[in-house]
Amino acid sequence: MKITATFAHALQRNYTLLTVATAECIGIFGLVFAGCGAIIIDTLSHGAITHIGVSLTFGLVVTAMIFATGHISGAHLNPAVTLGFTVTKHLSIQKMLVYWAAQFSGAIAAVFALKLLFGGAAKLGATIPSGSDMQSFALEVILTFFLMFVIMAVATDSRAKSEFAPIAIGATVALEALFTGPISGASMNPFRSLAPALLSGYWNSQWIYLTAPFIGAAAAAILYTWLNNANHTRGTIS
Repeated sequence: MKITATFAHALQRNYTLLTVATAECIGIFGLVFAGCGAIIIDTLSHGAITHIGVSLTFGLVVTAMIFATGHISGAHLNPAVTLGFTVTKHLSIQKMLVYWAAQFSGAIAAVFALKLLFGGAAKLGATIPSGSDMQSFALEVILTFFLMFVIMAVATDSRAKSEFAPIAIGATVALEALFTGPISGASMNPFRSLAPALLSGYWNSQWIYLTAPFIGAAAAAILYTWLNNANHTRGTIS
């Protein structure tokens, strides 16, 4: 009886991880397919979408995917966000690895679909900085810091209005892409940049996008957790 109960628990646990992984895979597929697709189609249409359109596409698809999958997986859609939740003990290392595997798979699948549709146009939406590497590195750290700060506020703080979380997060992505996209590419998401790099072979300055978002997200998660804990310990200032 004990063995049966243990086995049943394991099955349930794996099923839960499977649904979470599937939701994350679909969510980041939508993000990368729409976002990188907008970059590719803007190039092929000679600027019909425009930089503003690309920025809004990223923001809107993030909003839509959070509404669609947030209640299943939390809609991280970003390995840097998952790391932020892990370093603040909202997520175990084991679950972090499951999230990362699902996110990577979804991002690769999205770029592969774009490659089948459009060939290698626009380097498949690869993130390409126009400033210096250090300038883009600093921007990506700061951008991801504020994105994660907003996510921590709406996802972990009981005082925030969680029903507005998708709009707040999507708006943050769009805002940051609007004003820094022409310089750093405003990736804020390592797998959003890694997938096009892998399938297009464009590796110039990709180290920026595989390091800076993780640093920014971890710093923001730790800082917001400290602020939240300090507030609950000392009470609200009147």
